[in-house]
Amino acid sequence: MTKKSFMQKAAAAPHVVWAVLFIIAPLIFVVYYAFTDKDGAFTFSNITELMQASYLEIFLRSLCFAFLATVICLIIAYPIAYFMAKAKPKTQKILIMLVMLPQWLNFLIRTYSWMALLEDTGIINSILGVFGIDPIHMINTSGAVILGMVYNYLPYMIIPLHSVISKIDPKLLEAAADLGCSPLKVITKVVLPLSVSGIISGVTMVFVPSISTFYISQKLGGGNFDLIGDTIERQFQTAYNYNLGAAMSFVLMLIIIVSMAIMNRYSGEDDGGVIV
Repeated sequence: MTKKSFMQKAAAAPHVVWAVLFIIAPLIFVVYYAFTDKDGAFTFSNITELMQASYLEIFLRSLCFAFLATVICLIIAYPIAYFMAKAKPKTQKILIMLVMLPQWLNFLIRTYSWMALLEDTGIINSILGVFGIDPIHMINTSGAVILGMVYNYLPYMIIPLHSVISKIDPKLLEAAADLGCSPLKVITKVVLPLSVSGIISGVTMVFVPSISTFYISQKLGGGNFDLIGDTIERQFQTAYNYNLGAAMSFVLMLIIIVSMAIMNRYSGEDDGGVIV
């Protein structure tokens, strides 16, 4: 094994410092506060307090909302990614730009825009009123929160899927068609298995931010649906209970790590074999 030169070590040093300062050190602080009380004494009370029914309900609600948002994103994103992958290269670039264009706007602005659309006197209900349709209550509902998650994180599902599908050899699709597969079977038996890695990447990139989000639920849910992110923010901003907030962050981190480990395992076991 060749030893790294001084220049190679020096070039890697900034990355190591960055990782220590902004990744490892914060995690150490989270673990420390999660297992200590206000006096700095070691305790499991912060973790056991999360076993209360109210906190378990919050964790379950966050998991359900994140799961629904991820499934909806996958259902919407897959046909879009497939259409983009089959378009001409120049058209693909334009479509990718259109998909990413909303992400150029500030996250807060995008969320406030949906508030203006969904309010009882908002744009959508105003348009419905023109046609004599009674206003529909959409804001401050669970559906509005999930809609906000889907809108904000949909590009994170489309881009990985498009990247994988666009790399599938067209000859495989032609071979499947020659062997008698209908267009639907070509997609389900060839394209879908070969795009498993993209599905796993997209699911991970949508599920992780969805389960930890807090601003979307506050604005589109009106504070009626406490999620993990909301509860953690409240512990640090208003309750000033850093130990309990750190314990929640620690448990959330474990949930995310376990979810990613499960996804990566299935991704590794399934190489996307073609079944024709």
